[in-house]
Amino acid sequence: MSMPGMYVSPEQLMQDRADYARKGIARGRSLVTLEYGGGIALVAENASATLRKVSEIYDRIAFGGVGRYIEFDQLRIAGVRHAELKGYQYSRSDVEARSLANQYAQMLGQFFTHELKPLEVEIVVVEVGIGDEVNQLYRIQYDGTVMDEEAYCCIGGDADAVRERVAEGYDPELDAAAAIQLARAALAGPEREIAAPDLEVALLESNFEEATHRRRCFRRLPDEEVAAALGDSADQPDESSDQEDS
Repeated sequence: MSMPGMYVSPEQLMQDRADYARKGIARGRSLVTLEYGGGIALVAENASATLRKVSEIYDRIAFGGVGRYIEFDQLRIAGVRHAELKGYQYSRSDVEARSLANQYAQMLGQFFTHELKPLEVEIVVVEVGIGDEVNQLYRIQYDGTVMDEEAYCCIGGDADAVRERVAEGYDPELDAAAAIQLARAALAGPEREIAAPDLEVALLESNFEEATHRRRCFRRLPDEEVAAALGDSADQPDESSDQEDS
């Protein structure tokens, strides 16, 4: 004798999926993106030296993700392929963070609505402006909601508390070192300390014409340079352990 199926209202189903995704994302360590005087800094708490939460997508575009690593890394790869194909078919200047954010929103929304399990991820897509162009910061949530952020953005972990701490000390005229210091303080909070090796830091530099990589603005900072920006010793012991949820 077969058992009749249990009816679940669409509203309850969506609520259950949202709760499931939020819990998974909250287990991840936070990521802060903020504009500074020379570009955009992406700073994440990440003790792993191989599992990256921040990556380059295209010439002036970067990606950051929190939640389940395997899921947001698949999104990163899809974004790279989309950007490379569009740049090849048209021109490199046609690749924009806005269209990429919309693509990600469609993918996440499709998973959230039609798949049994939503993706436990939250991502940011940022593009640095050159000259008179403005920077673009987009936050895309697990259900495909896109938010156009200004100045700074915080995702993962206790994002609301981290955002409040960033807001208290933010100044658009910060230099790169001050931006990294503010991000670390916001991620750590008043009761913790985060050592330089436990931070993953990348910059999108608007003055890329003065750099070695003429066309590419993305630069990942090694531990020594992060420690110098923070005024720390680069050889502090690493007491953190890698986790599945990054």
